[in-house]
Amino acid sequence: MVAETSRARPRSLVALAVSVLAVVAASALGGLATTSAAEDYGRLEQPGFAPPSWVFGPTWTLLYLLMAVAAWLVWRTGPSPDTRRALTLYAVQLVLNAAWTPLFFGLGWRGIAFFELGALLLVLIATIVLFWRRSAVAGAMLLPYLAWSVFAWCLNFAVWQLNN
Repeated sequence: MVAETSRARPRSLVALAVSVLAVVAASALGGLATTSAAEDYGRLEQPGFAPPSWVFGPTWTLLYLLMAVAAWLVWRTGPSPDTRRALTLYAVQLVLNAAWTPLFFGLGWRGIAFFELGALLLVLIATIVLFWRRSAVAGAMLLPYLAWSVFAWCLNFAVWQLNN
């Protein structure tokens, strides 16, 4: 990696802060939909593989941190159409990420949430591919998010079926 100039360093730190704020905003927007997600989750009929509600907070904290750093690493690869495409897809998946909680918990639309999460998975896979092309480390940093999202998709389907 090329050493940053003293002028570029503050811009890079601002970009990292913006990246962190973007995931905080996505998380907050999703969380605004319901303040009682943990209680709602506990009241639902659950499949045997469902984790306890306390697992979600630490898991998402780690995943959001990885996402923010990955986006920052892609931003650092420099301005180009490929970087813009990768970060645009990243922004789309953040919007889809934020939309899931209101659909699943706020509105109780578990079937719609399942299909919305399917769309998120497709966009996330495309994002990983584009991130990987800009920075293999950034692409790899999104793999735990992909794994968790596939798990969440399966869990969403099972909860939807059990609570229909």
